[in-house]
Amino acid sequence: MRIVLTANIAPFLQGGADYHINGLRDALQQFGFETVLIRFPFKFHPVQDIQHLMNYCAGLELNQANGISIDRVISLQFPGYGIQHHDHWVWLMHQHRAVYELFDPHSSDPKCQQLRETIVPYDNQTLGKAQKVFANSQRVADRLMQFNQIKSQALYHPPAYAAYFRCEEALPYVFCPSRLETLKRQDLLIKAAQFLRTPVQIVFAGIGGQSAYYQQLATDCGVAERVIFLGHITEAEKIAFYAHALAVCFVPYDEDYGYVTLEAMLSAKPVITVDDAGGPLEFVTQGCNGWVCEPDPQDIAAAIDEAFTQPQLSRDRGRTGHALYAELGISWSTVVEKLTAEV
Repeated sequence: MRIVLTANIAPFLQGGADYHINGLRDALQQFGFETVLIRFPFKFHPVQDIQHLMNYCAGLELNQANGISIDRVISLQFPGYGIQHHDHWVWLMHQHRAVYELFDPHSSDPKCQQLRETIVPYDNQTLGKAQKVFANSQRVADRLMQFNQIKSQALYHPPAYAAYFRCEEALPYVFCPSRLETLKRQDLLIKAAQFLRTPVQIVFAGIGGQSAYYQQLATDCGVAERVIFLGHITEAEKIAFYAHALAVCFVPYDEDYGYVTLEAMLSAKPVITVDDAGGPLEFVTQGCNGWVCEPDPQDIAAAIDEAFTQPQLSRDRGRTGHALYAELGISWSTVVEKLTAEV
C-alpha cells in the first residue's frame, strides 16, 4: 500500500506534534508500507495566509502523482484534511483551536470571527466526507462532535522513548516538563509554591514564550528559591528527572492529549492535574493514580503536600498508573493496524 501522510510544519518551532507526525511515518514504514510525508508550511498570522493554505489543500487532488497511484491519504492536521482523495482518512491531532474552544466572541477581533466563519464550514465539509476519522484523544473527539457533529474514534499513541522510562527513589521535588506557555498554566504551580507546608521543590523543564514572565512571577511571589527553571534539557535528563520525582504536575487548560501524563505513568509516578485539564483526565483518576484538583493554587499545594507526607500513598498511586498504562495497550503497532485497515 502506498500512503501519503499530510501535516503542517511551523518553521523553526519544534514540539510534540513533530514526534507524532514523524512517529507515524516511521511506524508505517517499519511495518512495510510505502509512505511519503507531505508537510505544509503553516503560519498563524496573517489570516489571509491560513485561508490561502485552506484553498490550496481543498484544490489538491492526490489520487495519483506523476503517474504513480496513491492508495490512501492520512491527514493529521488542519487544513491538510481538505485534500481530495478517494480513500482519505483522518487522524485528527486537533482542529484550529483559536476558532473553536479557545474562541471568545466578546474579545476576538473581527478577523478571527471571519476566519471562524470560513473554517467551520470547511471542517464540516472536509472531515464529513473522510472515509474514516480518528482523533488523537477522546477530548479531541468530543470537541469534534460538539462543534461539528462529526463522529470519530479516539486512537492513542505512545510518547517518544516509551521503553526507556523508569522509576527510582523519589526525591523531594515535583517535576513539571512542558513548554512555558499560557495554556500550560505553570503560573498555577508557581503560586501554589506560596502555600506549601513541606520542603518540596517545583522543577520546571522546557522553554517558551512565558519563560521570562514565569521567572519574574516566582520572584514576585517570593518562591524563587523553591521553584527551579531548568530550561531545555535532553531526553535522557528528562527521563532521569521523571525517575526521581515525588510526583508529576501537569495542569494545562483543555489539553488535547498530553505526553506528560503518559510519561509519568511509564515512570510509575502519580500525576497531579486539574479538573479542566482535558486530555490528562482520560488517564488520571482522583485517588487512583493521582490527584485531580481544582485549578486553584491552594488546592494544588495541598496535593503536593500530601504526596510528600504520605510517600507510600504516592508510590502506590504511581504503580497503579504504571499498571493502567500497560492495560491500555498503547502502541504504534495498534495505530498502524487501525489506520491501514479496510473500510
